[in-house]
Amino acid sequence: MKELITLTAEKDLGRIDKLLGARLTDYSRSQVQQWLKEQLVLVNDVPVKANYKVKKQDLIKIEVPEPQELELIAENIPLEIVYQDEDVAVINKPQGMVVHPSAGHPNGTLVNALLYHLKDLSSINDVVRPGIVHRIDKDTSGLLMIAKNDAAHLSLAQQLKDKTSLRRYVALVHGNIPHDKGVIEAPIGRSKVDRKMQAVVEDGKAAVTHFEVLERFGDYTLIELQLETGRTHQIRVHMAYIGYPVAGDPVYGPKKTLKGQGQFLHAKLLGFKHPRTGEEMVFEAPLPAIFQKTLAQLRKKD
Repeated sequence: MKELITLTAEKDLGRIDKLLGARLTDYSRSQVQQWLKEQLVLVNDVPVKANYKVKKQDLIKIEVPEPQELELIAENIPLEIVYQDEDVAVINKPQGMVVHPSAGHPNGTLVNALLYHLKDLSSINDVVRPGIVHRIDKDTSGLLMIAKNDAAHLSLAQQLKDKTSLRRYVALVHGNIPHDKGVIEAPIGRSKVDRKMQAVVEDGKAAVTHFEVLERFGDYTLIELQLETGRTHQIRVHMAYIGYPVAGDPVYGPKKTLKGQGQFLHAKLLGFKHPRTGEEMVFEAPLPAIFQKTLAQLRKKD
């Protein structure tokens, strides 16, 4: 069955190919370009070209072709394995890598790399997500725990549910946050305007984000965040909601932002109780080079 995606522009948004490439994160930019060529993208019920400038109140409809059946293939993709034993692995995922295959990303994902580098992966999730206990966005870097068998998967997933695992992030956000600490409690669900986006909505799922200021740079603030819940795009949605969107975020942030490789958001610290031994395990990953370079430039200006 074909999928119909509808978006309503709340303001002028520039070229449609760039807009859809940024918004439709489940699909590749080359797919978006192909849909435009095949006249599957309609604006106000009229096919448009890639350079069409989206205007306020435009109604965009995309008829997504039926997906091809995904075939999981082990791929020799470089992977930073921070830790592994017979039960779990901890991976430092780079920016730009999708966690698992989907219609828009059939290969080149973390799962494809895991199949090559790790001998065993849990089978609890569906066929395209072996070993995956939790996810981070394509352009978010940092630590992920991977389950190598089903018993480990159940244990790690329960720790996430019970909020006993530790997940800390570092983000660079727009604006100068005046207070040193804060807690954001705002329910998150699918946006009423754009089904590919998340938003703070009354009927959303409970979401709680704690943050603490690490450093201020005038127009930007470096913060550390800790999640109580794990909603899709939670940090990005919550920070935009309180008026301090993550720098470099093409979906929830402003057009004028810092140049990087997507949002400046890094899963820095990961902690959990080992599923077999019960040992408390904590891992930390340094900021990516582009993140460190940007901070160094901001410090020079400050």
